[in-house]
Amino acid sequence: MTLIKSISGIRGTIGGFQGENLTPIDAVKYAAAYGSWVKQQREKNNYTVVVGRDARISGNMMQQLVMNTLIGLGIHVVDLDLSTTPTVEIAVMLEHADGGIILTASHNPKQWNALKLLNHKGEFLDANEGQKILDIADNENINFSEVDDLGKITSNQAYIDLHIDEILDLPLVDVEAIKKAKFKVVVDGVNSTGGIAVPALLEALGVEPVKLYCDPTGEFPHNPEPLKEHLGDLMNRVVDERADFGIVVDPDVDRLAFVDENGDMFGEEYTLVTVADYVLQHTPGNTVSNMSSSRALRDITEKRNGNYTASAVGEVNVVVKMKETNAVIGGEGNGGIIYPELHYGRDSLVGIALFLSYLADLRISVSALRKTYTSYFMSKKKIQLTPELDVDELLKAMEVKYASEEINTIDGVKIDFDDNWVHLRKSNTEPIIRIYTEAKSQEEADHLADKIIGEIKLIAN
Repeated sequence: MTLIKSISGIRGTIGGFQGENLTPIDAVKYAAAYGSWVKQQREKNNYTVVVGRDARISGNMMQQLVMNTLIGLGIHVVDLDLSTTPTVEIAVMLEHADGGIILTASHNPKQWNALKLLNHKGEFLDANEGQKILDIADNENINFSEVDDLGKITSNQAYIDLHIDEILDLPLVDVEAIKKAKFKVVVDGVNSTGGIAVPALLEALGVEPVKLYCDPTGEFPHNPEPLKEHLGDLMNRVVDERADFGIVVDPDVDRLAFVDENGDMFGEEYTLVTVADYVLQHTPGNTVSNMSSSRALRDITEKRNGNYTASAVGEVNVVVKMKETNAVIGGEGNGGIIYPELHYGRDSLVGIALFLSYLADLRISVSALRKTYTSYFMSKKKIQLTPELDVDELLKAMEVKYASEEINTIDGVKIDFDDNWVHLRKSNTEPIIRIYTEAKSQEEADHLADKIIGEIKLIAN
């Protein structure tokens, strides 16, 4: 059982003891700290925070605790109920709200939940803002409102539709071309809110959705991380339905992956690469992804005469670097698309619409589209942490071991070899070390990852 307090939010497993897991008391504690931080940002008479959740089983309980804590602080709440992370982000902007909270543990299994925290721009908090909230939670007495000054909860469940409307209005979303193409697409909504939002978007675009696990019960039918080893049902269904391709999202709909018409993975890393290729052809400019993402984005950016920049891992770091470089598209290699024309947040829905626009324009199959890009192969593995492991010491030892290679330590340790690379970092959301490698064959990428894991274990022992 785990409780992880970080600048990116509060994440933990449901049940157990206070302070060791994400219990109701912990939910109230950190919601109160966040609400107090919101009130410290600007002196005004009324404050508003948007709150939404994915469909996981603990979501309604957590949302009620969080919302009622906020109204106890005199903050008005816009309740989106079942929603998506990008939808809440857009709602913060459209409501001119002071912040937002999404109750979701993203790709984590059903026993997990989290408070994802947004600022008044509908963007994730930076390190400084996040640390302030942790400090308030640990060190301050919270000043709650008197009875006449309590906040109110207003329900608004129209925002998924409003989010879709905003996407349809984007100049690069070619609604007419998509409708003419008459696509048929299988959707794996992992029994969360993607099962609501993605079919609704497809229907608005004139695409025939075939629903697979689209009942938002929170009972995930498979591991909710959208990786190949979890998606056998989707791959088979695409072939059985003779669909044009398949779509899978994670429970809060900020990660996006495709399966081609043959039931083969398009490659999670190539979601961003393909969408960026389409965007760069129409709006030349720069791109950003995190340093665990494929070199393929750099290749396509340079091909389109733009400049590519790598950021530290984490959506907020990508967004900061995108603003610094005026990037027209960016994101993370885990299928996270950030399209600033809509908003600065990972958004599977806008990724789907842009991908469909490109496919309709090219009039080729998804497998043929994938073949237009240089193939890099990635291995994404992890080492479970135990209390006795000193992660910083392990990473420093690896840095020293490979000091003769090109080393980047802005986020863990990335070692660039001539024909491949490895990135080692401690996860912000799980008690693990992530080991990402990339090479020109899957065998080479897997071998490099296993070699590095063996070396880390040898050092640890």
